[in-house]
Amino acid sequence: MRKLAVITSGTKGIGRATVEKFYESGFDVVTCARNEKDLKALKEDLSAKSEGEVFIRPTDMSKKEEVLAFAKFVQDLNRPVDMLLNNTGVFIPGAVHEEADGSLEQMIETNLYSAYYLTRALIGNMKTRKSGHIFTTGSIAGITAYANGGSYSISKFALLGFTKAIREEMKPYGVRVTSVLPGATFTASWEGVDLPKERFMKATDIADAIYGAHALSPQTVVEEIVLRPQEGDI
Repeated sequence: MRKLAVITSGTKGIGRATVEKFYESGFDVVTCARNEKDLKALKEDLSAKSEGEVFIRPTDMSKKEEVLAFAKFVQDLNRPVDMLLNNTGVFIPGAVHEEADGSLEQMIETNLYSAYYLTRALIGNMKTRKSGHIFTTGSIAGITAYANGGSYSISKFALLGFTKAIREEMKPYGVRVTSVLPGATFTASWEGVDLPKERFMKATDIADAIYGAHALSPQTVVEEIVLRPQEGDI
């Protein structure tokens, strides 16, 4: 039987690239997104490439009840989760002292709580099996604050702290935990920016890095993956 990868927000950008990488490498995949049409298109595209299984569920990961419903969807498959990528995120630019009221709450709920609740729901089986790998898609904004990053940086610093905590907690159980901290990656969030595409990293490079870290032996964990454009941050 193929191993199972759970990847949130898998229809675009880094999420989609990682879904494709693991699926084409022999994994079945469970993924979610808010847009059901995009999910069905993704499933159709992948199913045309191989005989693996793709499980999809429309989900708004900024809402706790939806996160827990997605977790139950995964659990009801009655299959061990070999890899979990908490990839859901939103970016709203703005300075802390100027951004719209509610910006912090929205980004904390989406960028942090989605990972917190889903990980808590799925980690028990990993602990029991003493096997599994948890990734979080953070950002270099979670290690270096920058102007106009505001609450986005706050949420990503918090996500890195969460991942570090889980890493320490899972050491006795053989569950690997990795923070993925990419810089500017060419995804839909950068559309319309007056910069050449070559200035950005490729989403497939992030996916390759995640897969490479997961492919190491169980005795080794890459705790943090920091990736930046060759010419530096944007």
